[in-house]
Amino acid sequence: MKKRFLCLTLGLLLTVSQVAPVGAATRKEQLKQDKAAAQSQLAAQESKIDSLENQKQTLSAEINQLDSDLVNIMVEIEILDGELSDKEAQIEQTKADLEVAEANKQKQYEAMKKRIQYLYEKGGDDAWAQMLSQATDFTSLLNQAEYVQQMYDSDRNSLEEYKETVQQVTDLGNQLDSEKAELEEMNQEYQNRQASMQEQLEQKKATSSDYDAQIAQAQDQAAQYTELIRQQNAEIQKIEEEEKKAAEEAARKAAEEAAKKAAAEEAAKKAQEEANKKAAEAASKKPSTTSTTTSSNKTTGNSSSSTSKGNGSSSGSSSGSSSSSSSNVSYNPTGQSVVNYACQFVGNPYVWGGTSLTNGADCSGFIMSVYAKFGVSLPHSSAAMAGCGRGVSYSEAMPGDIICYAGHVAIYMGGGQIVHASNARDGIKISGNAAYRPIVAVRRVL
Repeated sequence: MKKRFLCLTLGLLLTVSQVAPVGAATRKEQLKQDKAAAQSQLAAQESKIDSLENQKQTLSAEINQLDSDLVNIMVEIEILDGELSDKEAQIEQTKADLEVAEANKQKQYEAMKKRIQYLYEKGGDDAWAQMLSQATDFTSLLNQAEYVQQMYDSDRNSLEEYKETVQQVTDLGNQLDSEKAELEEMNQEYQNRQASMQEQLEQKKATSSDYDAQIAQAQDQAAQYTELIRQQNAEIQKIEEEEKKAAEEAARKAAEEAAKKAAAEEAAKKAQEEANKKAAEAASKKPSTTSTTTSSNKTTGNSSSSTSKGNGSSSGSSSGSSSSSSSNVSYNPTGQSVVNYACQFVGNPYVWGGTSLTNGADCSGFIMSVYAKFGVSLPHSSAAMAGCGRGVSYSEAMPGDIICYAGHVAIYMGGGQIVHASNARDGIKISGNAAYRPIVAVRRVL
């Protein structure tokens, strides 16, 4: 009776499921497809954000280097300006010295001119001879000659000193002018380099601002996709709740129908049994018929006994099979042992496409290699890992479960922590907030 009731219930459930509203199922499938597309777009935007962030960081390093170089050049320019000021002061002093030399030259020239004029007026070309002839004795002659020689030497020395002074002042002036020109040239070169660096700095800052705008735009689009996924999840959940209610209502109706049919069959069975009883009573008045019926009943009994033995044999076979399967169970690692093993590689580098736990791995390559240690084969793809094992909710997540994000995967450690191959800057690390990004799925593969 119970077996027949169960069969009727299942049949009615199948019938109800076949006539369920097609529109809701179609909408649900469409939502799932749209959600997958939105998740793909979200992953693309997040990847774009990461790429822009990396480019911005590289550019920021270049800007910092340019700032440092620019400061150094400005210091050099300031030093050159100081040297130029000192050099100009030296040139002014040299000009003053040259003017003094010119004045001395003029004085010497006037003195020599007066002596020559005096000598000429006193005797012309014979003035020197007259001066000597005026001596009254040999001593006086020597004194006169010595005086003449002193005058000559004095004039000669003065002339040489003047020429030397003028030459020194002129040479110093030329040297200072040359040095000043060199400093001015260097200063101009530094000024040009400063202008060029400032132009590069402005361009890079403009590019950095453009990166900021692109990042902000990508973040805005990512937020829109995240919100769209949230809405799609809510609508899918609503449809599933409606389907659940519809299934429960269909099951209730199916149960009622099955109960009615079972009651009708029970009534029909009782009526049939009553009819058979009456027929048996009528037939009992005929001896030959009774004998035949008894023989038939014996045959039926033997058949039942044989069937019973067959069932016993089948049960024994099933038990043997179960025992054999149990003997093939191998070592079963725990999620915590996976976490402990994975944490050994924290600090190692992130390498796109890599699978080495020591030399570098990306997010899926890291998890694939960790689980390979425990005999679990996983694909080298974050998207494919979202379909491995069995899904659980985040509230049910246990150590060793795989947390799947759009374009990224991590190993759950418990307590809201994850260990994962994060990015080229941070490498393999532990993060304290597993929900730092929208979680697409949680998969348990052990």
